[in-house]
Amino acid sequence: MHNNTQHIRNVQEQLLSDNWYVLKKYTFDLQRRDGTWQTQNREVYDRGNGATILLYNRQKKSVVLTRQFRFPVSVNGHSGFLIETAAGLLDKASPEARILAEAEEETGFKVTHLEKVFEAYMSPGSVTEKLYFFIAEYSERDRTSEGGGLAEEGEDIEVLEWPFEQALAAIERGDIVDGKTIMLLQHLALKGVFNETGG
Repeated sequence: MHNNTQHIRNVQEQLLSDNWYVLKKYTFDLQRRDGTWQTQNREVYDRGNGATILLYNRQKKSVVLTRQFRFPVSVNGHSGFLIETAAGLLDKASPEARILAEAEEETGFKVTHLEKVFEAYMSPGSVTEKLYFFIAEYSERDRTSEGGGLAEEGEDIEVLEWPFEQALAAIERGDIVDGKTIMLLQHLALKGVFNETGG
């Protein structure tokens, strides 16, 4: 469940909630840099790991994003409707298998050639989740449906096909505020995938 390290000892856990995912309180001793030990308490939310993908079309210089309602951000000063890359929890599947299925469910595009770009812990102060980041080229031939997600899972997703420059400008304006989405859009920009000479 957790990795033992030389600078953590006496780990104790208390289940606080498992109504949706798992929230636990941990008490442990942490060895500080000066060699002394300090007892600390942390609440840790475990919802499993996830994956996300940004679809792009080199010829059209476009990307595929989604817009859906996210209740947690609605209680922190946002309308709740976030513009995002397609994403989902792994649910015991491999990151590659999960994100291929998630991309088709959410965007309607069935892509086959994935490029994994990196992994990242998105909120390491309290959440265990590690996210696997992918990009993939798409074309109109890859479209199998209108997307929109699964209604039975409460999903009601709007699919957005935007020029890449519009997406970058949306970050600057504050219209895109989702961390994983900003990271993948900036990755495409840094790699220059839309340059005539390639990335």
